[in-house]
Amino acid sequence: MTLPQADPAQRIAQLERELAQARLAMEDFTSSVSHDLRASLRHVKAYLGIAREDLGDALDPEIAAHLDTAAGAASRMGLLMDGLMELSRVGRAAVEPGDIDMARLLDDVRQQLQVSTEGREIEWHMAPDLPLVVGDVGLLSQMMTCLFDNAIKFSRHNPQARIDISWNRLDNGRCDIHVQDNGVGFDPRMQDRLFRVFQSLHSARDFDGIGIGLALARRVVERHGGQIRAHGEAGKGCRISLSLPLAQPPGGLAAGPRTSHA
Repeated sequence: MTLPQADPAQRIAQLERELAQARLAMEDFTSSVSHDLRASLRHVKAYLGIAREDLGDALDPEIAAHLDTAAGAASRMGLLMDGLMELSRVGRAAVEPGDIDMARLLDDVRQQLQVSTEGREIEWHMAPDLPLVVGDVGLLSQMMTCLFDNAIKFSRHNPQARIDISWNRLDNGRCDIHVQDNGVGFDPRMQDRLFRVFQSLHSARDFDGIGIGLALARRVVERHGGQIRAHGEAGKGCRISLSLPLAQPPGGLAAGPRTSHA
């Protein structure tokens, strides 16, 4: 016996209902994080401060260290909440596509991150013919900020840090953008963890952060119909590759890559 196939219109209506329910669940989650959990966290931090004040000069150094550890954990929890909120916002934000000059966007992002590279010598190599792509300028700027910030952070122990931005055309009207650094790299056996929320393959003592940047980058790329991948080896740097739709064929090729120092 052959079961009747579902009416396409009914299937679409069902998918729309499921999508609406998923969005409602996400809004409930976001509201809970932004209000209920934050209120509880504020109470924890407030009572830690009260305990320290009540003990005053009688505060034992060991107990003081315990209070500092608890306060640090509460502060980190606040950062994790901020990360979840930002990831949720990116997932719900309306995508307003337009033609984007990647050369200009990446140069703007690099300039904005100059404060974090103060006192360091970083050699930037950007392909001279970076293409026009179709995307949401705000989301792509946020994504590239995360990727550049990662490259800057994980190459900071290298006295001759280098960051390369290149690209290649794909056969499906899209392109791959590559961000390569010569930093600490990672164990390729662990690469599946790189784009998960709050996952870090390096010690927090050596590199600050909460492990949200690459998860956010993945969310932005997926919202543009693309994929993001990582390649690297421990001690040999990391390359992040992501696909975006091309707006139109790029201009003529220049003689070589642009080189600048930050």
